[in-house]
Amino acid sequence: MATVELRFSALPEHVRTARLVAAAVARRAGVDEAVLDEVRLAVGEACTRAVGLHQSSGISAPVQVSLIEEEKQFSIEVGDEAPHAVPGDRSSGAGGDADVEVEEDDMGLAVISGLVDDVEVTADENGGLIRMTWPTTPSVAVVP
Repeated sequence: MATVELRFSALPEHVRTARLVAAAVARRAGVDEAVLDEVRLAVGEACTRAVGLHQSSGISAPVQVSLIEEEKQFSIEVGDEAPHAVPGDRSSGAGGDADVEVEEDDMGLAVISGLVDDVEVTADENGGLIRMTWPTTPSVAVVP
């Protein structure tokens, strides 16, 4: 199992770099070329979400991205350290801006779910993690 870890300051201009790195590692891991645009978009959405959560919570810790190559799959984990309720839980909202933030968060997660078949989202008062997984095709050795 090979893992590439990327940590970046919670600034929007670093999201593009995360997208490019994710696509390059996904390609090397054997993710189908036809799916690479979806990988880029999903990682961009997840990283943009994490940056927004860090900025709105005043957190200076970096956003963490792990690119994990396993035997028959490739996973990307995007983690944040922002305290937030479990996605879809509006019971603790204070109304107003909090409701808008929850709706934006839910929309971002819906976009990711539309791009990736295998998504797992966890969140609590210590932060959140989005794990996205794609199947890989084993490289075929060409024998002369």
